Amino acid sequence: MSAVPSPSIPTSRKPRASSQARIAQILAAARELLAEAGVAGMSIYSVAERAAIPPSSVYHFFPSVPALLEALTADVHAAFRVSLGQPVDHQALQGWQHLARLVERRMLAIYDSDAAARQLILAQHGLAEVLQADRQHDIELGELMRALFTRHFQLPVLPDDVEVFALALELGDRVYARSVHQHGRITERMAEEGMRVLEAYLGLYLPSCLPKRDQPLD
Repeated sequence: MSAVPSPSIPTSRKPRASSQARIAQILAAARELLAEAGVAGMSIYSVAERAAIPPSSVYHFFPSVPALLEALTADVHAAFRVSLGQPVDHQALQGWQHLARLVERRMLAIYDSDAAARQLILAQHGLAEVLQADRQHDIELGELMRALFTRHFQLPVLPDDVEVFALALELGDRVYARSVHQHGRITERMAEEGMRVLEAYLGLYLPSCLPKRDQPLD
């Protein structure tokens, strides 16, 4: 998966074109290192060496490795958001389970093609900053997924105190994480198990036969 441009950088102003190019250069180098050696193999100096720039240039935009990884996490989740915005053939949908699998297959394709995404989201690195950023992004993805389901189906009333769709995505990721830990990738068998877990959790709140709209909402 190609890197998504314009990652979230903590600043009050939009970076100039030259700064954006340097940020993209740094993130590309960090992505390569992450795919090759995981989080443990990353440092500001190794990223600077891979990008062929002085370490001070990396520190200028990213004062620490966690800050760099948070930007990459935003990068990955931007790709997930794009996947949720891709067209869906409303007439072909055979139920909400069909839509759930369509969405999850798109996200699995991102994991399959992006080793850095697997390392950040699914590997057991234990970095609190990255885990917190991932959970916050999961909430945003859950809201987008709920909106997508609402567009195609008439949803029942869902609880306000539980992010049902965000939790479903997180539970699926737990299964994929186990596969990455055991096999270094998400196997087809574990991909199926992850989708079953997601469907089973959503099924606690969605009836098996959910009314489909005559036309998708705009």
